[in-house]
Amino acid sequence: MVYGLWFMVYGLWFMVENKGFKMSDYKDLNVWKESMDLVENVYRLLKLFPKEEIYALTDQLKRAVVSVPSNIAEGQNRNTDKEFVQFLYIALGSASEVETQLLIAKRLSYIQNIDNEINQITKIRKMTNALINSIRRKTN
Repeated sequence: MVYGLWFMVYGLWFMVENKGFKMSDYKDLNVWKESMDLVENVYRLLKLFPKEEIYALTDQLKRAVVSVPSNIAEGQNRNTDKEFVQFLYIALGSASEVETQLLIAKRLSYIQNIDNEINQITKIRKMTNALINSIRRKTN
């Protein structure tokens, strides 16, 4: 855990210090990797939902959770840092949407324990905000 945080901070520092540096691939971003793990975990939870939810909350959750890594990937491949930040904000919004939908599912007793997923979402938010801040500092 400590090593992972150190690596994340060092990576963000490197990006800030090397103003022209851009990740060669979105798959190198730790926040993208973490959001892909969230997709897997949410899809596992969805198997516990009742059949009547297949086209309602289940479908909405699938779209929202897939949107998180998708927007990070799309934004990283845009032409400008401003566009990248815009897509990172969309990913943040999708993460909040996933959290809300998981809380709804818990209230409806479709799932019992969502602590792991809520912790993942919190981590993704922090990582995304740190990335946004580093990009903004780089451009100022």
